[in-house]
Amino acid sequence: MSKQNNDILQGTLSLLVLRALEARGKMHGYALTSHIQKASAELLRVEEGSLYPALHRMEQDGWVRSEWGVTEKGRKAKFYSLTPKGEEQLVVERESWERLTKGVSRALRYA
Repeated sequence: MSKQNNDILQGTLSLLVLRALEARGKMHGYALTSHIQKASAELLRVEEGSLYPALHRMEQDGWVRSEWGVTEKGRKAKFYSLTPKGEEQLVVERESWERLTKGVSRALRYA
């Protein structure tokens, strides 16, 4: 039996991160991964190897900003927050996701 793969579909990570930051405000990386996993009822997991390069790219694109802070457990961490440009991108990402899921659903019914 093959191991079930519940890694995030490439291209959806930005949508999930932007939405989490919109919903929860400033978060550090571990909090983001935990939020996405919990919000998906444990169906999705985000690996650090995917998250941090994505956050770096989103920061370069101006969608998120970061600042150093201290976690609830007293550890130093980078906290990310949504920028106005990120709010605009979230709208674009949501629309793209809706088109994708609608298209896949139609293709599955047609095939």
